[in-house]
Amino acid sequence: MKIALAQLNYHIGNFDENIRKMTEAAQRASAMGAELVVFAELAVSGYPPRDFLEFDDFIQRCDSAARQLADACPDMGIIVGSPVKNTSGHGKPLYNAALFLYRHKITAFHKTLLPNYDVFDEYRYFEPGNTFEILHFKGVKIALTICEDLWNIGNDPLYNLNPMDELMKEKPALMVNIAASPFNYNQPHDRREVLRSNVLKYKLPLIYVNHVGAHTELLFDGGSMAFNADGFVQQSLAFFVEDLQLTDMAQLQHGQGSQADIQHIPEKIALIHDALVMGIRNYFDKLGFTKAILGLSGGIDSAVTMVLAAEALGAQNVFGLLMPSQFSSDHSVADALALARNLGAPEALVPIRDMFDAVEHSMKPLFQDLPFGLTEENIQARLRGLVLMAMTNKFGYILLNTSNKSEAAVGYGTLYGDMNGGLSVLGDLYKTEVFALAAYINREKEIIPLNTITKPPSAELRPGQKDSDSLPEYAILDELLFQYIEKRKGPAELVALGFDAGLVKRVLRLVNTNEYKRYQTPPILRVSPKAFGMGRRMPIVARYLS
Repeated sequence: MKIALAQLNYHIGNFDENIRKMTEAAQRASAMGAELVVFAELAVSGYPPRDFLEFDDFIQRCDSAARQLADACPDMGIIVGSPVKNTSGHGKPLYNAALFLYRHKITAFHKTLLPNYDVFDEYRYFEPGNTFEILHFKGVKIALTICEDLWNIGNDPLYNLNPMDELMKEKPALMVNIAASPFNYNQPHDRREVLRSNVLKYKLPLIYVNHVGAHTELLFDGGSMAFNADGFVQQSLAFFVEDLQLTDMAQLQHGQGSQADIQHIPEKIALIHDALVMGIRNYFDKLGFTKAILGLSGGIDSAVTMVLAAEALGAQNVFGLLMPSQFSSDHSVADALALARNLGAPEALVPIRDMFDAVEHSMKPLFQDLPFGLTEENIQARLRGLVLMAMTNKFGYILLNTSNKSEAAVGYGTLYGDMNGGLSVLGDLYKTEVFALAAYINREKEIIPLNTITKPPSAELRPGQKDSDSLPEYAILDELLFQYIEKRKGPAELVALGFDAGLVKRVLRLVNTNEYKRYQTPPILRVSPKAFGMGRRMPIVARYLS
């Protein structure tokens, strides 16, 4: 039996388009000789549908769409994910289901393990499945599972139950797992090893189909694959793009074919680059926008953001606005203009000195003779934010935020100023990672001016200002932040790792007292295992660690 792995980019709630894509893919798979086509978890609705699941009309549309797919391809076996109603009268109103469609009949298999950590919140909506049935198709017994159902493996399982242990009682010949596995730069490796562990434990081949595409902050890298019975990846689908490929059940089952993985996983920075470009492109496409704007300062953050946006949307659709003040250096303006020229992107210059002088004059009766300080720095950032938002309103741009994770962590950003935006592109990259991404962008030719990369980072909000005036070197700061945020190390553990006790106390206090700012930031494209936003939920008014 030939089986097609269909890795598609779905749009949440866009039932007509989702079904059109799946119908077309199923028909292509049939023409290629496939008898069974496998789509991803909750593909009918798009993932994650979140509180749309609380609308009866949304669930009815899911049911109708699944029926439409079944009727459009009656002679093709189809496995596809969709929410379905729980009619038992007990528990949550829905199941997360894998539907099997064949000859106009629809059979549902329910997801058992519902993740409720990091970015996942499935137990909010779904009842866990408690029946374990084998799918019979063309004489093959298939153990059909959904994403997390295969992740309860290893020495420290998260759940008391392992669905595959139950399904093995029926002696299946093949495992199929449909998934919605979000991207982070560790996930492609981790995912492959978890799936391989299942293959080796149960001595069965495995077909795995993931989502590809972006839904605001959640990015899906694809990377669908088929393992043969010896635990090697025999079929590998592309990362970050739609793909449809065929695999042969007999070869998988008997361990024929390659005895080495054919899946190539790119290096970390290459993965991040491709993920961010996809994230920007899908955010605009799925909202129906085409043009972006950003504040172009001559610094590395705005430069990297502009390059990524130009790759995603086309350079002609990315507008760089330079807004120098009396504190901006000539080389910063020159670097910003050079970047725009290198890309072929439109740019304009709107100095803010006169605006700043007007605000300063208007506030003088209240500020009197108080010295220049943080307030005046923030006024500059807010004036730039005002100009950028005026441009978005007048011309229909989406404003891209250029702040990085290091700044967001310690509160080095101005609310209603440089923290404005519809989407935060670099908000999950530490400053050192931004530098690495700049080097990757320039790997073949100089796109980002070299001076932008080599000059000391500065906000240029007062004479001679450098980031290192008030922060430790980014190599030290970023490692401390990584250990605290991603690794959840407390103060004593951080000191034991070699960080200065005074620095630990100061940085952790900055992180925790600026939580209120992060609650007001644009959605952040998630590329790390612990991003600010939906996957990191901290109280604002707590005293712990502050």
